Amino acid sequence: MTLPLKITWVTALLLLAACRSEPIAFHTLTPAHGNNATRAEAGAIRIESISVPPQVDRAQIVIREGDSGLAILETQWWAASLADELRSALVDQLANSDARQAVSLRVEVQRFDSVPGQYALLDARWRLRPVGEGDRPGLTCRSTLQSPAGPSIDDVVVAHQNNLKRFAALINSAAGSSLTQCPSAQ
Repeated sequence: MTLPLKITWVTALLLLAACRSEPIAFHTLTPAHGNNATRAEAGAIRIESISVPPQVDRAQIVIREGDSGLAILETQWWAASLADELRSALVDQLANSDARQAVSLRVEVQRFDSVPGQYALLDARWRLRPVGEGDRPGLTCRSTLQSPAGPSIDDVVVAHQNNLKRFAALINSAAGSSLTQCPSAQ
């Protein structure tokens, strides 16, 4: 091979190597413990709707930076949209509910903060209402849950999983108490 041809090949290989991107990592809010219940068995508490703030309602994980910044992580994604991930995790956590009656759940996430090395925060308004009882008012509550998080995205996801486990316990507690009062977060 001649020297100019070798230089061309080396340059082309270097350019191709520089174009290589990080692989995308997918994360889920459903823990790996493997609940044996199916979606059909989660019928005591039916999830009517879940809404999340538009800032975090995307496939990519969004983290807070400082007091006012957000960063969209291009290589760290949720396995589904954030609202769908929340729904799946809650269905999993509420599958063995001890609700006294069939109720519907509406969740409106106010804040879903991820701060690597510090914390994961879930702040949500939620409503439980008996199914099929017309105008009977439901129970409306607000819960703010925060768990410490390590520096990696995996650590932040585990902290969010912990928040959702505690959130599901609050919902289950309210559903098991005839919808009379909001439980307090521990």
